[in-house]
Amino acid sequence: MSGLKELLASLPPEVAVMVAGAMPVLELRGAIPFGVFYFDMPAWKALLFALVGNIVPVPFLLYILKPLNSLSRRVSIIRRFMEWLERRAREKGTTVEKWEVLGLYLFVAVPFPGTGAWMGSVVAEVFGISYRRALITIVLGVITAGIIVAFASHIGWWAVVILFVGLFLAGYFLGRG
Repeated sequence: MSGLKELLASLPPEVAVMVAGAMPVLELRGAIPFGVFYFDMPAWKALLFALVGNIVPVPFLLYILKPLNSLSRRVSIIRRFMEWLERRAREKGTTVEKWEVLGLYLFVAVPFPGTGAWMGSVVAEVFGISYRRALITIVLGVITAGIIVAFASHIGWWAVVILFVGLFLAGYFLGRG
């Protein structure tokens, strides 16, 4: 992870936040606090660059997932990865299965760990949401999640910690029910 931090630190701050926002796992949930607290950016500026970074991969993900899924039926290494990814999507996507587009929006908009644009794209593919509806819904969800994280980052690092710990605990206890 220190290599990643060094790489991002070597880039201009705006580019580093966009790159962090485009990365699976980090996405804008990590990119915004990174921009605010590491680069001392205003929260609105970190939000804008993280949004661009997080949204840019979505059309490509949505476009490539169906052919990749078909290819995975023939290539065992890809098949195992895609089966794992589909299992994760089905586990995490119960809201999407129940409420479809509204569920996808909530899935991406509430910044629970592991529910960003990348997993939202996989969930949309698994549950058969059309490209156009998935793209619009995921973009709106990313914007909403970004505003939540930027607001917490604007308040202070402690607000970000409270937000993520609270969401982690809520996800843990809601997931047990």
